[in-house]
Amino acid sequence: MTYILALDQGTSSSRSIVFNSKGQIVSLAQREITQIYPQPGWVEHDPLQIWQTQLDTAREALNKAGITASQVSALGITNQRETSVVWNKTTGQPIHNAIVWQDRRAEPACVALREQGWADRIQAKTGLLVDAYFSGTKLQWILDHVDGARAQAERGELLFGTVDSWLMWQLSGGAVHATDVSNASRTMLFNIHSNQWDEELLAALHIPARMMPQVHASSAAFGHVKVDWLGHSIPIGGVAGDQQSALFGQACFGAGMVKNTYGTGCFMLMHTGDQGMLSHNGLISTSAAQVNSLPQFAIEGSVFVGGAVVQWLRDGLHAIQSSSEVQALAESVPDSGGVMVVPAFTGLGAPYWKPDARGSITGLTRGSTVAHIARAALESIAFQSAALLQAMSRDLSSAGQAQVRELRVDGGACVNDLLMQFQADLLGIEVVRPEVVETTALGAAYLAGLSCGIYANTHELSQLWRVERRFSPQRQPAYASELMAMWEHAVKQTVL
Repeated sequence: MTYILALDQGTSSSRSIVFNSKGQIVSLAQREITQIYPQPGWVEHDPLQIWQTQLDTAREALNKAGITASQVSALGITNQRETSVVWNKTTGQPIHNAIVWQDRRAEPACVALREQGWADRIQAKTGLLVDAYFSGTKLQWILDHVDGARAQAERGELLFGTVDSWLMWQLSGGAVHATDVSNASRTMLFNIHSNQWDEELLAALHIPARMMPQVHASSAAFGHVKVDWLGHSIPIGGVAGDQQSALFGQACFGAGMVKNTYGTGCFMLMHTGDQGMLSHNGLISTSAAQVNSLPQFAIEGSVFVGGAVVQWLRDGLHAIQSSSEVQALAESVPDSGGVMVVPAFTGLGAPYWKPDARGSITGLTRGSTVAHIARAALESIAFQSAALLQAMSRDLSSAGQAQVRELRVDGGACVNDLLMQFQADLLGIEVVRPEVVETTALGAAYLAGLSCGIYANTHELSQLWRVERRFSPQRQPAYASELMAMWEHAVKQTVL
């Protein structure tokens, strides 16, 4: 039997999964990571904890599978994307906590870029909107606010990376400073058309080019894991940002195919083939995972708070003891009773892009209960995702292209049948859940498997994808339209 080890470093946890060559899960290990909130709107992680938990889970997953590292043909990495780490290349020590993708501290720098007229130029080159979500201004903030950092960077003493780069550097014992196109495309510093770091944008943000990792295709020979860590030198053969990895793991290889990942946030990507599509409806263009030198593209909508709203019900409101209880509580009432929860805890992402929005609960009456709030919170995940697909549909219409026929879903919250059925009712198309919902890790495993010859091509991977359940719309379109109008009204009330 051939095995592939996938490292899945996410926002709330580090996980490692051993897959066999059929894309089936053999074992899984997971550790939560600490969320650090220095002040409102700021979110950090400890890079050393990220590394240690990822190493621990890799060892545990191999042990659970009953195999040694010598039986693993390749290792793939997928990761939370825009989260930014800067470390000393001699000591290997981070000079600051990792600034997480949700963090909003760089918004003043983004305001300055917009005021200086950079917005259109940045979108044309990178496909991205100017927003604190992306890595470039996070890196700029670290260089400007950590004592001596900018001088060290100018002397070539510091390295920058998203979490994939940080993990590869650690795994390889400092031999590899690299990333892939999908992660690079999230920095606001990478030209997705030329597949290179953009000198003009690096200069605009005052970032030394020597800090940046080498960029490869997503399926490539990145390097090898140092023998000390797992007992054998495994080739690192696949790397992709979590959402592009999930798109790959869902076998969405052709233009027009769409997936939505229900994780801490929600991320909807539509593959657009080898042609980039510029959105006019609040979405971004991004690099999809590449298996060779041919650029691949997608358009994407990002919801900042998706499944995290369930954590808020648990940890903030104490409405539930564990996340698994939310479906039962939500199903204890027939509907939300007119209650709307807009979880804009760190602003609103696509398609609204309202950094100053704040969370709200509207429609409360004397008869409202915690069950109504729980149901509305759960439904907010579907409402935000529906807004993304509506924006994609408008982009497709203006380009004269066919509309989306189905939505492939994955991520932790997609196991919630109530949520998936509500999603299908809102969208008016089939929502399709695969047998393996760990598609983020699966995508990394597939990319690694392609690089080492386990798989011949993407056609072979398409044959491995299997449906577990289809959710068909059970409501009339007028029902969805009425609810979406209520949602949009609630969104308007979140902006102070």
